[in-house]
Amino acid sequence: MRENHFEDGKWWVSPYNFVPEVRDSLDLPEKVEIHDATLRDGEQTPGVVFTIDDKLAIAQMLNDVGVERIEAGMPAVSPQDEEAIKQISKLGLKSRIFTFARAMKQDIDKALECGANGVIIEVPIGYPKLTTQFGWTWKDVLERSAPVINYAREQGLYAVFFPYDTTRARPEDLENLCKGIMGEAPPDSIGIVDTMGCATPEAIKYMTRWVKKMTGLPIEIHTHNDFGMGVATELAAVTAGAEVVHSCGNGLGERTGNAALEELMLGLHLLYGYDTGYSLERLPELGALLSKCANIPIARNKPVLGDGNFTRESGIGINFVMHDPLVMFGTHPALTGRVGEVVLGKKSGKASIIYKLDQLGLGEADDAQVAEILDAVKQAGIKKCDILSDDEFKAIAEPVLSNKAA
Repeated sequence: MRENHFEDGKWWVSPYNFVPEVRDSLDLPEKVEIHDATLRDGEQTPGVVFTIDDKLAIAQMLNDVGVERIEAGMPAVSPQDEEAIKQISKLGLKSRIFTFARAMKQDIDKALECGANGVIIEVPIGYPKLTTQFGWTWKDVLERSAPVINYAREQGLYAVFFPYDTTRARPEDLENLCKGIMGEAPPDSIGIVDTMGCATPEAIKYMTRWVKKMTGLPIEIHTHNDFGMGVATELAAVTAGAEVVHSCGNGLGERTGNAALEELMLGLHLLYGYDTGYSLERLPELGALLSKCANIPIARNKPVLGDGNFTRESGIGINFVMHDPLVMFGTHPALTGRVGEVVLGKKSGKASIIYKLDQLGLGEADDAQVAEILDAVKQAGIKKCDILSDDEFKAIAEPVLSNKAA
């Protein structure tokens, strides 16, 4: 594990992430894996439907980026989902393939028929769901779960016990369930699931340590983003010892989405020093594929994937954007397959005009010309309420340059 806050030409993050006073307070596991649920939880985004071809392409790309585990879907949902999972399992990917299952023997059989390596066995434990939606107690959950966990493991599947809405469970219910499961049917790992995205990082750290102490199992963390903290809470779980983080590419998922795959990758690699081996430069390619298949555009300012992340309009420091990006950004654009960009508008300065004239091959301008062009650019940006295109800039600059030449 690295403990450096910068690497020349690649990134420069806060050195305080790595000071002993900070690092010594963390219970970081030796290795963290990503379990990506884009093909199941991501498709639960309202209005999103992935075809079989979409799922094959997405699975291949997730594998190529380096995701360790792919949750390929829930075969009980439809024959099309079942067929897609079977085809994904035959691709020979390095990523291990998991399916999502209810606590039912027939769902385990479906996972086996699809050629999966493991299974996520979901059961409710959040108190509102237990009492209102299901009318169950923790004992009902235990009785339904134990034989299915045992059956899955007997069949050679990696069994993840997934008591969802964990963060809204009564402490006594979760404790009784964990102790009961460990006594009757120990799974391979257990998930802490913030289904409603309503837990703080501090709460998630507490729960991670608590569940690990109760079970002794590897901890998997699965969060949603209702309060905008999905990635933060998953990384918090890692600092308390969680070994697997769940994600969805582009932050897809129900309501406000799940913890974003691309943000988790950069967080693990750059902020916590894991040598992940992920192909970060291919993240924009994956993001574009998901955006196309889901028919959901990527916000311009979305972390990692937004096309405005390395765009600079303000004239201050504009000369560093292209020539020394780590002065202006925490990561070099090339790290994630991007390039910096200088754009023009209301907030531009003289350096921006000089740079753009050179970039577009329009020639040099004297101070008076630069000032005249800058004033016109600012006024045009104010009128448009946006940045200017290269053609709009040329329409401003060329007459000024030609008048001087005449």
